[in-house]
Amino acid sequence: MTQYDYDLVVIGAGSGGVRAARIAAGYGAKVAICEEFRIGGTCVIRGCVPKKLYVMASRFRDDFEDAAGFGWRVGEVEFDWKTLVSAKEGEISRLSGLYAQNLEKAGVEVIRARGVIASPNEVSFAGGKRVSTRYILVATGGAPVLRPEIPGLELAISSNEIFDLPELPRSLLVVGGGYIAVEFASVFARLGSKAHLSLRADLPLRGFDEDLRRRLDEGLVAAGIEIHRGALPVSLEKTASGLSATLQDGARLDVDAALLATGRAPLTQGLGLETAGVATKENGAIIVDAYSRSNIPSIYAVGDVTDRLNLTPVAIREGHAFADTVFGGKDVVVDHALTPTAVFTTPEIGTVGLTEAEAKAKYGRLNVFEASFRPMRATLSKRAEKVFMKILVDAASDLVVGVHILGPEAGEMAQLLAISLRLRARKADFDATMALHPTLAEELVTMRSPSRIVE
Repeated sequence: MTQYDYDLVVIGAGSGGVRAARIAAGYGAKVAICEEFRIGGTCVIRGCVPKKLYVMASRFRDDFEDAAGFGWRVGEVEFDWKTLVSAKEGEISRLSGLYAQNLEKAGVEVIRARGVIASPNEVSFAGGKRVSTRYILVATGGAPVLRPEIPGLELAISSNEIFDLPELPRSLLVVGGGYIAVEFASVFARLGSKAHLSLRADLPLRGFDEDLRRRLDEGLVAAGIEIHRGALPVSLEKTASGLSATLQDGARLDVDAALLATGRAPLTQGLGLETAGVATKENGAIIVDAYSRSNIPSIYAVGDVTDRLNLTPVAIREGHAFADTVFGGKDVVVDHALTPTAVFTTPEIGTVGLTEAEAKAKYGRLNVFEASFRPMRATLSKRAEKVFMKILVDAASDLVVGVHILGPEAGEMAQLLAISLRLRARKADFDATMALHPTLAEELVTMRSPSRIVE
């Protein structure tokens, strides 16, 4: 048998790569993981963790305003951007350290350098080091793509830089209609910036249920976000006070900063994939089968670098399944269906299963249950806020095929609903479940009559 330096070398120490390395090592494999930046990847360092911290910070604005309706007398409040940035940095450094400690405890060797595939069974590093390995796992994730290609593009920032601006922008242009764009527009509007959202379509969040898109749009407008529909920027110019953006409709916006949140792409350039003969898509994503294996038997890939379903928990599950299959002999395939999704705007979105359009195309006749109501918190604060819930049911089988929520803690509810949908719960099961009163979630089990029937 050919002797290798390692059983597995993982390129990229994000969530998926770290999980794969730890599980493989637990099976007795000799594992190395290489990372040129900080351990933890996009999610921990410049993605979902710092973003959620900023979302939490932004929601205190509503808390202070609502407190008066409940008898609290809150004095003048002030937000300090630099305090938040510093606290965020401390937390992600702590988490990155924990990731490194867990790798060390698992017996994984950490190589603090960029890894490049030199052959199907070799990885090289800066300085000339080269190692052999039975398997290679690519887990380098994705990176923001700055577009559209316009004059002054270099003046804009991406979601990587937005967390560490030296000052809170008094005004901010966010370009894009996806979840990253709407989340940051929502956050900065509540932190005190004048937020502009420039998008190609009429509504944000293409691909989400249409009722959620429309109601979120209303919530963003109510938060003071100025939405420029069908009007992407055509140029950015530096001014004495910041930036001047010209939009497709001729409008000119003077802002302190411009965030381009128009998409991400797999981070595969310069990895040596061509050298090893690894097949990729046009956008650079590594083409893999159900077991995350590329066309080269010794090279696998998980997470955003494959452009399958770009969510951190998915990368973790794929990394775990890879290690179980290759080193644990368990033959595990990841099922990407019924993956719950949250959009951490305010109001928040939580969704699992099919949209109404998808469900109609698949099942034909649907029973649609809907509820819109004021949350209890808003009754005393007098805030004009509504919760929206929607349950999609296949009329023929009574199977619940999609649930969509907009309102407080929607993401938490979607996580639990995903269990019910995976167990193939029917609407009758929802109806038979006792309500927990008073909660927002009780509405999910008290909707008895369809709001409408879709043929």
